[in-house]
Amino acid sequence: MNLNNEKLNALRDGYLADEKARVVRNALTKNDLASISRRFEAENANPNIFTIDIKTMSATAQNQSGRCWIFSAMNVLREVIARRFKIKEFELSQNYVAFYDKLEKANWFMECIVNEIDEPLGSEKTRFLLESAVSDGGQWNMLVSLVKKYGICPKTAMGETYQSSHTRAMNGVLNTRLRKFAIDAHKAHEEGRDSDIQTLREETMKEIYSLIASCFGLPPQEFTFEYYDSDNKAHAEYHVTPQDFYEKYLAVDIGQYVSVINGPTADKPYHKTFTVEYLGNVVDGEKVVLLNVPMEELKAAILATLKDGEPVWFGCDCGKDGDRTTGLWDDQQFDYEHTFDMNLAMTKAEMLDSRHSAMNHAMVLTGVNLVDDKPDRWKIENSWGDKVANKGYYIASDTWFDKYVYVAAINVKYLSEEAKKALDEEPVLLSPWDPFGTLAD
Repeated sequence: MNLNNEKLNALRDGYLADEKARVVRNALTKNDLASISRRFEAENANPNIFTIDIKTMSATAQNQSGRCWIFSAMNVLREVIARRFKIKEFELSQNYVAFYDKLEKANWFMECIVNEIDEPLGSEKTRFLLESAVSDGGQWNMLVSLVKKYGICPKTAMGETYQSSHTRAMNGVLNTRLRKFAIDAHKAHEEGRDSDIQTLREETMKEIYSLIASCFGLPPQEFTFEYYDSDNKAHAEYHVTPQDFYEKYLAVDIGQYVSVINGPTADKPYHKTFTVEYLGNVVDGEKVVLLNVPMEELKAAILATLKDGEPVWFGCDCGKDGDRTTGLWDDQQFDYEHTFDMNLAMTKAEMLDSRHSAMNHAMVLTGVNLVDDKPDRWKIENSWGDKVANKGYYIASDTWFDKYVYVAAINVKYLSEEAKKALDEEPVLLSPWDPFGTLAD
């Protein structure tokens, strides 16, 4: 269709004849879209009260970084440690995990580039690798790879730096160097100097280690773990390594937690497993395996976990229908369709297929309100600090949950027998740009 003058004039005349459009236009000169489209009944329908409410520690703050998946995972794991040793309040070091994540991702990127070395830089997969390069984001299996390899430590052993909390500039330098490696490696390959590629890789890794260490600080090889218990008694253990801390203080095999997704698209049958090409961070680490189940089955596993007093790591699309001030995510609270008389309805499958929505943020479920044993709202621990929402905790309506929650880390013991059988099958390989290959940041 050509937008000629006749069509443009018809559109203008139709708009000018719409009295409601005039009111909306006037309102928008001094207000934002959300303000004039808000349904205040939604806030009243989702009070900050829950029939299951796990008492967890203060909200953490990822600041200007995309490490939500690390923060949320550390928030889950610290609760396990706190309960075992009766610790009132503490944090695990997000910076420690992020240090090795960045280092491993750089190595992973170079591994992927070498795997595609026979393809030109403009090939589909190489272009995807170069465009995405290394970011702050991640998924649950990537966290498992890091913790199993490097362990964990308290925040007192490796605190935040300005750069760890404000990662944009460092990421820019890091990715510039990695893209230069890709250029140099392809030149060496084209000139028949494949034996030089490993040297190029080692030189690049040396420079990148120095960059990350300068920005994040050096991770501890051992530390002293000191804390107060619930009786205000001081405790200290000396010469603890991060691996010892993971094994002794956490004492939970996080490899038993499965990334369970709800992806109702035609290419992903339920009770099947999937993996995404070139999605990962640790070479020879945990493969990202995604078990697809119906939403009701995912909810049942989450509910069983919460009823046992365990918070749940999950990933969602946090950019839809949320209000940071009130702390509410609810697909019923903004009525843009009636504000603008537009047809905006899409199913979850259609949102995924059209790239309108995908997982982009990870948080922790710490409670739920049940009516006749059915959830109608959920309590969420976020990592945006304690100065927003309900001291850093949020509420999600159950209808929002259905639409925008995509994955949760579930202990295998809470899975159905049909789901457990699927874990024995070889995962279906998805393309690198599949919507379930997105990273939580």
